[in-house]
Amino acid sequence: MIDLNTLKFDEKGLIPAIVQDAATREVLTLAYMNRESLALSLERGLCCFWSRSRQELWLKGETSGNYQHIVSVTADCDGDALLVLVEPDGPACHTGAVSCFHDPLWESGERQDFTLSALMALLRDRKENPKEGSYTTYLFDKGLDKILKKIGEESTEVIIAGKAQDKKETVYEIADLVYHVMVLMVEAGIPLEAIRRELAGRHVIDKKVKQEKMTQ
Repeated sequence: MIDLNTLKFDEKGLIPAIVQDAATREVLTLAYMNRESLALSLERGLCCFWSRSRQELWLKGETSGNYQHIVSVTADCDGDALLVLVEPDGPACHTGAVSCFHDPLWESGERQDFTLSALMALLRDRKENPKEGSYTTYLFDKGLDKILKKIGEESTEVIIAGKAQDKKETVYEIADLVYHVMVLMVEAGIPLEAIRRELAGRHVIDKKVKQEKMTQ
């Protein structure tokens, strides 16, 4: 842990804070903190910024209810910028968008961004808006039994590839399995966040077990 006194605030007494969703790693907003708002943020565990337009403290969510619960705050190597991981209660942007960064300026024609969240959104769209010729739509049309059958088949393929110690094939089959499991999640109404919370809880338990073993 670094000493807060080592942080470098600008000539106006501010330091930029990049706010990122702790679960999806999506960048939500860029805001500014002064010493007082940073201290309040750490004390309350909620993002509190300095509003440059209103020249006053701004507790995110105070009026909208979209509070940002702080998971961690990390300074960059120069100590003049902060990365704040949060669990948001709602949209970060005043427009109602999840993130303030939603106006594309340029995209590479060769490189494409990919996230599990984006894939989940695509799968949900295929369920809500069926597309002719789509394999995902086909699975939803066939229903739960078909989806579960595919998960069973893909699980077997993962086992075979893993047993053969074929890394490339194992990666391929795991990807197939993950895709079909995510289709099941959409069918069952299970969000990615539910799985993240479950894994996070198990991580805490596993950490406690390790600590207990070390003290024995």
